[in-house]
Amino acid sequence: MKDAPGARITDDTGDVTDRVRQVIDRLGCSHREFARRIVMDPSKLSRSLGGTRRFALAEIVRIADIGGVDTGWLLGAPERPAAPGREPVAVPEGGRPLQIVRETVRLIAEHGFHGVRVADIAAACGTSPAAVHYHFPGRDELLEAAVRWCMDEDTERRAAGLAKAPDARAELLHLIALQTPRTEQQRRQWLVWLDLWAQAARSTAVGRLHEHYYRQWRTTVADVVRRGVGQGVFRTVDPEFTALRLTALIDGLATQVLATAPDSTGPDTMHAALLAFVESELTAG
Repeated sequence: MKDAPGARITDDTGDVTDRVRQVIDRLGCSHREFARRIVMDPSKLSRSLGGTRRFALAEIVRIADIGGVDTGWLLGAPERPAAPGREPVAVPEGGRPLQIVRETVRLIAEHGFHGVRVADIAAACGTSPAAVHYHFPGRDELLEAAVRWCMDEDTERRAAGLAKAPDARAELLHLIALQTPRTEQQRRQWLVWLDLWAQAARSTAVGRLHEHYYRQWRTTVADVVRRGVGQGVFRTVDPEFTALRLTALIDGLATQVLATAPDSTGPDTMHAALLAFVESELTAG
C-alpha cells in the first residue's frame, strides 16, 4: 500500500529511527514480533530502521501506542513525564491498533468490507471514528492491516504445528487442517480472504497485497512438499506446481463450504477431498 505523500516522516538526523529502536529494546521483543504488534509488514519495518524507507505518520502513532510513549517524543520532542494526578488512559489488551484490527476482521466477516463503516469499527471499539483514522487513515490501510493480522495468526499456528510434526507429510496435513474452515475464527479469516480477492480484482494496490501474501502461502506449501520428496514420504513431483494445484483446490473447496448449505459441501467433505489429493497425488507407494 502506498501512503499519501504528506504522511511520511522526515528523519534526516535519524532521531526518529533511534527512538523507535529504543521502544523495541524496552519491549524486549524481536523486530518481527514488534512488526506483528504494530500491524506492519516486517520488511517495511526493517527498511525504515535501516534508513531506506521513511516511517508513515500512522505507523509512528501505532508505535507510540504499543510502546506506551508520547507520539511527540518519537518525533523528536523531549520526553515528558506523566502529569501529576492524571489517571492513565485505559488501553485495550494488545493496544488500540490491534483492537481496531480485530474488530475490523470480525465486522468484515459479518458484513463484507464495503458494508462496514469506520463508525461501526469505532463503536465496536468504544472509541471515535477520529481515533480509528488516527491509527489507520484509509479504508485500504484497514483492509491491509486486517489481512496482515489474519496472516500473522495463521503463521503462528502453522509454526507451532510444523515444529511438532514428525515428517513433511504430517506438516502438510497440519496445513490442510488449518485451512479447513471449522472454527469461527477460521471462517472469519476465510471471509476476509474472499473480500480481499474481490478487492484485488478491482484495485492495483490491493492486488499487489494479494500477490505478496499468496506467493508467501504457496512457497510455504512448496517447501513442505520439497521436504517430503527429500524424506521419501512423497513421490517425486514438481513442488511449485503441486503447491499451485493444492492451494487452488483448497481455495475452491473453502469457497464452497462458505457459500453453500451445511448439508452440501461442509468442512468434513472438504477435508476428506484434500486428504484424498495427498494420498493419490503425493503419498509415496
